[in-house]
Amino acid sequence: MARADVDAEFGALPAAPYRRRIIADDSVDDDGKPKRTGTVWTATAHVITAVIGSGVLSLPWSTAQLGWVAGPATLSVFAVITYYTSVLLTDCYRSDDAVTGKRNYTYMEAVESYLGGGQVWFCGLCQYVNLVGTAIGYTITASISAAALYKANCFHKNGHSADCSVYTTMYMVVFGISQIFFSQLPNLHEMAWLSILAAVMSFSYATIGVGLSLAQTIAGPTGKTTMGGTEIGVDVNSAQKTWLTLQALGNIAFAYSYSMVLIEIQDTVKSPPAENKTMRKANLMGVSTTTAFYMLCGCLGYSAFGNAAPGNMLTGFGFYEPFWLIDFANVCIVVHLVGAYQVYCQPIYAAVENWAAARWPRSDFVVRKYPVAGGKYNFNMFRLVWRTAFVVVSTVLAISLPFFNDILGLLGALGFWPLTVYFPVEMYLRQSKVQKYSKKWVALQSLSFVCFVVTVAVTVASVQGITQSLKNYVPFKTKL
Repeated sequence: MARADVDAEFGALPAAPYRRRIIADDSVDDDGKPKRTGTVWTATAHVITAVIGSGVLSLPWSTAQLGWVAGPATLSVFAVITYYTSVLLTDCYRSDDAVTGKRNYTYMEAVESYLGGGQVWFCGLCQYVNLVGTAIGYTITASISAAALYKANCFHKNGHSADCSVYTTMYMVVFGISQIFFSQLPNLHEMAWLSILAAVMSFSYATIGVGLSLAQTIAGPTGKTTMGGTEIGVDVNSAQKTWLTLQALGNIAFAYSYSMVLIEIQDTVKSPPAENKTMRKANLMGVSTTTAFYMLCGCLGYSAFGNAAPGNMLTGFGFYEPFWLIDFANVCIVVHLVGAYQVYCQPIYAAVENWAAARWPRSDFVVRKYPVAGGKYNFNMFRLVWRTAFVVVSTVLAISLPFFNDILGLLGALGFWPLTVYFPVEMYLRQSKVQKYSKKWVALQSLSFVCFVVTVAVTVASVQGITQSLKNYVPFKTKL
């Protein structure tokens, strides 16, 4: 359709000054930005890339702490909560009207539109601390998987009893260097191919983990399993049972965590149909797919290893052979985390760059863009310096805190209640004008309170775990 100018009058008001000019142009959306092209499939790929990450590798360990009853039940409960609150959140992408309302480009903008005030600062603190923490956690996980490549080949060559330990620092540095390159991709709109590749990789290594666990379960030997998980007096003492159970809850919460980037994912989706309808389908497909994988990974991994399940299914060397398949799985993990790292960091990049552009609008260093690759991409000096600095700092922090399970539990705790439950519930109550003390209001507030209690307990347990790990920690000398 050709460009067209349309005069719009409001009701019976005189045309001026209440007239606005609407410009119809196939190359731009209703907000003047380039036409969004995302579909339910690209959105699902983004969701799966964000959800299936390092958390899946800890699920056999988490199930071992909880047992056959509480383990699968906890996975199911977190899946239902995550899907339900994500649906509430998708309805907040536009203010007032789901089709024509003002777009909220970030989670913080949605909170500001509906809740305002100090809630915005609380949301920003929770979101960006969690996003930075996730970047650190993914750097740790990618380095562990890369180091496991060396160890798998070493064990195959020298025997399972050989000393094949290796420092992980070098692998973190290499991962960081790769992220400096990929961080120059301008935004999520330019990253659909990377998310699709990452989603394929996540399916690949999750499938390999499930297959190896199934083979181990059938062929044996298998570890001892119980209805209640690790046994007091046999595997752990009573205090350890409490702490480890809470850490397991945190790991599962982290495994489902993606609400902090959901609004940004939704902002890539084209309309019509309305973006919230597309995202509901994407959320359903993404969460249901990952839940199926999580159940298989957690339950089959627990069946294979029992109460002695390793903290990381593919790098804790519960499996030694076939070494080439384990190598391939770990390569898939690294490739997936390269993409997932960028999906989680894009909101951080955008927030700082938008602030800088507003603060120094005439600075060439901040706002000037230089076309590269025949004009397909734009190069910006501030983007280069800022994103490189962020990757360097997050890599150094990862090297300083290489505690896989404890970090996962803490990240799950920090992001679960405020970002996955509290803000979506509060915005829904405000948007739908739910009457205070009505049945729906009480039910939603009860859900929020229970999740808050879980978050506090898991945070305490994760901090305790990190404190214990620090007792034997030598900076920059961590071995796998």
